[in-house]
Amino acid sequence: MGRKQEDFVREFCAAWGDGSLETKPDVEKILSMMAEDAEWQLWVPGGPIVRGKVALREEIERQKRIATNNKCNEVNILSSDVMVMQERSDTAMILGKPCPHQMVAIYEFDEQGLISRWREYLDMADLTRKMGVDETFAGTGG
Repeated sequence: MGRKQEDFVREFCAAWGDGSLETKPDVEKILSMMAEDAEWQLWVPGGPIVRGKVALREEIERQKRIATNNKCNEVNILSSDVMVMQERSDTAMILGKPCPHQMVAIYEFDEQGLISRWREYLDMADLTRKMGVDETFAGTGG
């Protein structure tokens, strides 16, 4: 059963982009794969939690304005019937700078098989340095 959720997560990640400048996150597809009351913690620990499809849409649209060339690159994946843990080595251009980053994403599913919780564990200090942003703003949600 976990294999189905793994494939779902791979499809979800593909909706964020193929690494090219021309491909943008497919907001409608992404949101269709999430529960109405889904929550996304942008980074753990300490990152903001975005709840509900209206707020999720706003956050994805915000990210589209600052990040291009998104590509989620799976390194390892493991799952159960209700959860997928995915190690990734992602690439993106953020604020015009290359920002490769390592992360672990954990996805939890509701009874309908939609993503109900999504947490991303990554080193925001490293990502902030790559973006060229003043580190005093790291962890403030932009």
